[in-house]
Amino acid sequence: MTSPNGQEQGAPITRIIINEVDHEVRLPVAHAYNDDLARLDAVSTIDALDCGELSVSEVQQGAIERAHKVDPQIHAVMFERYDAAASDPIKVRDRRGTFVGVPTFIKDMVPVAGLPCTWGSEALAEGPPQKRTRAVARDIEAMGMTIIGTSTMPEWGFIPSTEFPTRPSTCNPWNLRHTVGGSSGGSAALVAAGVVPIAHTVDGGGSTRIPAACAGLVGLKPSLGRLRRHSDEQLLPVSVSVDGVVSRTVRDTARWYSEMERVFAPRSMPPMGEVTGPPSRRLRIGVLGEIPGLADLDDPTKATLDTTALLLESLGHQVEPTDVPVEPEQFRDDFIFYYRFLVFAATSTARFGHGSHYNRDLLTKFSKGMAASFRARPAHIVGVARRLRRTRAQVHEMSKRFDVMLSPTLATIPPDLGHLSPLVDFEPLLPRISSWMPYTPIANAAGTPALTLPMGFDDHTGIPVGAMLSGDFGNDALLLQLGLELEEAQPWDLARLHS
Repeated sequence: MTSPNGQEQGAPITRIIINEVDHEVRLPVAHAYNDDLARLDAVSTIDALDCGELSVSEVQQGAIERAHKVDPQIHAVMFERYDAAASDPIKVRDRRGTFVGVPTFIKDMVPVAGLPCTWGSEALAEGPPQKRTRAVARDIEAMGMTIIGTSTMPEWGFIPSTEFPTRPSTCNPWNLRHTVGGSSGGSAALVAAGVVPIAHTVDGGGSTRIPAACAGLVGLKPSLGRLRRHSDEQLLPVSVSVDGVVSRTVRDTARWYSEMERVFAPRSMPPMGEVTGPPSRRLRIGVLGEIPGLADLDDPTKATLDTTALLLESLGHQVEPTDVPVEPEQFRDDFIFYYRFLVFAATSTARFGHGSHYNRDLLTKFSKGMAASFRARPAHIVGVARRLRRTRAQVHEMSKRFDVMLSPTLATIPPDLGHLSPLVDFEPLLPRISSWMPYTPIANAAGTPALTLPMGFDDHTGIPVGAMLSGDFGNDALLLQLGLELEEAQPWDLARLHS
């Protein structure tokens, strides 16, 4: 059998256990869970470091060895600094519970000292190594984490599948024929395959939550301002992008945000603290299903949404159907146009922002088409930005009825690689993108938090299915509390699933 990347792959029988039910599937998979260290999530790794069962060097070297083993199959590492990480002075763990010594990857759009930063674009491929680690990557280093490389992303992060014109696509570790999503696809693939327990992401339209859902991970898009904001983002008419992480467990994500607050704690944001348990009260939860004309759900997605709603109801929460908080078709068209503007801005200013090595001729067909379509009617951005800025008020209005909204993360399971390729012309590609991800952009326009959880599984493809919890601005901790409750009620352990 040949993969979409032209590589020969085997199709082993994989035994997957979900809710104590065995599933045997013959699929092309890639993971490192035969390594005992890979089976530890971040919190378990930290506990083992605290009690002396593991050393920092063992943890870091294990991750590097797993990357060497798995990445030739999943193609998720963009640039590596394994030798440099191994030769760095051993970090001292001076406080229990800290992330000091835990290895990670940074998405290839945030500068890491010594590594190039290409934003996934061949147009920036000839750039020099970065002189300094910046932005959230600097905060992650300040937490004590060890950056061992950068992870793959599609050009500029504008396509929800981590595919490229010439280099191999980043594959879904659960089924190498399918996309792992994007744009933080490399980070999600590395965590799902067991290389590292947690990795950096950036979400501008779903780019944390989409790959997390595709890969069976936990992905929180935090409230805007929860983490250090990108300097260029603050100059835009609407701020939509926020950093984050993907992890294998809710407790990992909760611990990471708690530790990050020790490094960066914005005064404008209510502190999260350490989320360790369920909500203190039963919640009102609105369930958003299909969006007529915009989102046609497939059977695995419908089943996941229904079973998650039933589980929440069984836990005592008040669950009832609701509608989308925005006018769906207008919002879709506005968000797509805003992304046309973002592509235009990124491609037009790249020489000034990144350097003279920028080669516009090497941009993908998608980027060229999106930029040209914006140039045809630039004045349209004024009304689009004005309407998008209203989204936070619309979400807040819904929060008067519901504490949390439950929806699918995506409309269907991840498609085959190639379906969302940047080699497809932008006009046929745009409808494919918008019909697959109608739910995630609302939180980006509103600046509100949203959390995807691995709540389902498709037997046919062997790929997990995500469900998404969304809340009002600043209510990140509430989503994590509810996520912890669901995680306890329906455990999802990737290492155990691949037993």
